Amino acid sequence: MGTNSQFTATTKYMIVARFEVEGVVEKPDVIGAIFGQTEGLFGPDLDLRELQKSGRIGRIEIQLESKQDTTFGTITIPSSLDKTSTAIIAAAVQSVDRIGPCLAKVSLDKVADIREDKRKQILDKAKDILRDWVIEKSPSTDEMVKEVSGVIRPADVVEYGHLPAGPEVASSAAIILVEGRADIINLSRCGIKNTIAIEGTKIPQTIIELCKTKETTAFLDGDRGGDLIFKELMQIAPVDYVARAPLGKEVEDLTPKEIMRCLREKVPVDATRAPAPRPIPEPVHVPRPPPVQLPEGIVAKARELRGTLEGSLLDSNMVEVAKLPVSELAGKLSEYQGVETIVFDGVVTQRLVDLAEERGVKMIVGDRIAELARRPSSIKIMTLPEIAGPITT
Repeated sequence: MGTNSQFTATTKYMIVARFEVEGVVEKPDVIGAIFGQTEGLFGPDLDLRELQKSGRIGRIEIQLESKQDTTFGTITIPSSLDKTSTAIIAAAVQSVDRIGPCLAKVSLDKVADIREDKRKQILDKAKDILRDWVIEKSPSTDEMVKEVSGVIRPADVVEYGHLPAGPEVASSAAIILVEGRADIINLSRCGIKNTIAIEGTKIPQTIIELCKTKETTAFLDGDRGGDLIFKELMQIAPVDYVARAPLGKEVEDLTPKEIMRCLREKVPVDATRAPAPRPIPEPVHVPRPPPVQLPEGIVAKARELRGTLEGSLLDSNMVEVAKLPVSELAGKLSEYQGVETIVFDGVVTQRLVDLAEERGVKMIVGDRIAELARRPSSIKIMTLPEIAGPITT
């Protein structure tokens, strides 16, 4: 269930509840029960779905475990409401008595005041700052001259496996892959010295071996060259995270502020590609349904977009209304009329499904489907393997 990316900055309270279910259920069943059994109890002002859309209730986190036909776990709900409203929400969640087809018991564990913990952390940090300020002596004139003059010295660049690198690439447990020597110099000016350059679109064996033993972030240019390097890395090197320069910019030209923002916004590589499908056991007596047959235009468009991180909006005649990056799909969907089908190389999220329902979309085809708390009956949601089997690029 999506939420405002800035919610954690406004969280005041954390509702923690425990549940026990007489049967085996999964996370979507728990989330669906919470939304379904609390909907309409107190009107729109305290409706969980509306509160989450407005950012006053955050993402509902579920931790569960099943043993001996019993499922138990915890429910965590961040809140930026006042104490009274938060207490009502906690009581409403505690009233859930059925999850999926099974009887359930939900009990409140605690309602924690996040601000109290934050105040304590701030006070402790303030004490450390004051202690360092008072105890540590001011730098001497020689030290200040040395520090300032160090800015104009060339950045340290060493050689690691015949590749240009920062001086800490060998000793650091985490490394940053960049495209060239100029990127290493620019990151070094920000104090980032655990870098190594790929030096071309062909990934060297040195890079592959480093990725196997260190946590690796690929920090690439925001251009076509960066796209090509990213695709090859995904095929041959176990990279953990990826960060990209803004569209059209190169890492070597970024300001320190831009560099730090890009690295803070890095995403896990697993979020950019579909995991291997898990086998699902089927009863022997139930025949396997045949593959769903769809218009060839949808299948062809899906094959065209696979691996491009782009999406296509189609009308009722399978004519392309627009083609745009996956990152802009949800934000710009409302700008186009007559869209009936969305085909894209990305993850089908609850936010996209809700927006598509509002625009009258009849079908969504994505690379994979996230956990959805609600699936509108008016929209058919499918994945590429369902309609066309494995697709090679």
